[in-house]
Amino acid sequence: MTVECPRTVAQSKAPLPKQAYLESLQRLQRFAIATDSCFRIPLTRVRFGLSPVLGLLPIIGDFAGLVLSFYVINEARRMQAPKGLQRRMVFNAVVEAVLGIVPFVGDAFDVWFKANTRNLALLTRYLEVQLEPPRQRSGSRLWLWLILLALLPLVWWLVMAQLAP
Repeated sequence: MTVECPRTVAQSKAPLPKQAYLESLQRLQRFAIATDSCFRIPLTRVRFGLSPVLGLLPIIGDFAGLVLSFYVINEARRMQAPKGLQRRMVFNAVVEAVLGIVPFVGDAFDVWFKANTRNLALLTRYLEVQLEPPRQRSGSRLWLWLILLALLPLVWWLVMAQLAP
């Protein structure tokens, strides 16, 4: 007797319902705000989140920020985003983690770069295209061809009239 494991959403190739995508994007937006921009430096427009705060802890904090960034990447995988998009998201997360290791300059870079917000923007742009309903064609091109075909004898007559002595 064999027991099969039920397929999870990530294993199945069937697309998620639109509502699931929207709910996931809302969760990711809250996550990106928490990790990248939930605090503001008084009297400035500079915002930062938990990721740069964690980055103040040498090496361990930047590694923790990298682990947190993989939540967004895992959601992109679950939503069946293309591999190229997922690689770009991993690149953003790794750049923030590696450059964040540099004392002080890396922390300032973390405040500016905001990898989770960038990754969310990449995923959102991709999903907007995917979830957009197909455009309805306003009319058939058959009409254009019929008009051109109807004008063809007129053009022929004008050309022949110019060539006749």
